[in-house]
Amino acid sequence: MTTTPDLTRADLHTSVVSAAAAAAEVLPAPSPLEAGTPMSGDDWAGTGLAGAVVAELHLPGAPRIAVLVGPDLVEALAASPLGGLDLAAATQPALEAAAAAFGTGCGAAREVAVELVGSDLGTPFTAVPLLGGGLTAGALLVSDAAATAAASVRAAVQPEPVVAPSVRLPQRGIEMLHGVDMEVTVELGRTTMTVRDLLALSPGEVLELDRAAGSPADLLVNGRLIARGEVVVVDEDFGLRVTEIIDESAAG
Repeated sequence: MTTTPDLTRADLHTSVVSAAAAAAEVLPAPSPLEAGTPMSGDDWAGTGLAGAVVAELHLPGAPRIAVLVGPDLVEALAASPLGGLDLAAATQPALEAAAAAFGTGCGAAREVAVELVGSDLGTPFTAVPLLGGGLTAGALLVSDAAATAAASVRAAVQPEPVVAPSVRLPQRGIEMLHGVDMEVTVELGRTTMTVRDLLALSPGEVLELDRAAGSPADLLVNGRLIARGEVVVVDEDFGLRVTEIIDESAAG
């Protein structure tokens, strides 16, 4: 039978710093990040940070961790030429990297107000600032329950080491978003129907779209039109051969 280790504050800090270092490697930022000096939640202010996300670890009790980011990332996501991007999606890899350092996984990130992160974690927590260029560009917050549960898991099963990238180049502006996953949609056409007609649909029915046969299909990212192309078949799967890139003025 495995018992939960009796962790000291120093043990908690050491564990959380390792997770923060893993998150720093993949969190989009204007410059490379590194883990700073850990502190208890009572001493954490979070001054200057503009966005926050929280996720539950896949550990007993579903304890939580949080990632906070600075205004650079929040503004870059909002001003993206692909339309406003989701902070939760942009920071999910950082949460997953931190979870992996604890020897587990995590659920989907959800955005919360910066000032409510502490109460959302629900327990005493440890905070590690993520420093870029000597300034606080983000932070990892880990509930003490999460660190304790992770230590219990590690006592039973030795996790595989987290391998960090050997090189991380500085990023600027839109470049900090290059690793953010986006959902891409190909649209053949549209039509308008009444609720009565929708409810009357049956297998085999044909819907007429507002697009002539042979017309190019639209490529949309986050609902924004960015390109057009021809539908093709690649290894028995549909694909799109891009024939036209839409400039920003036309896409708007």
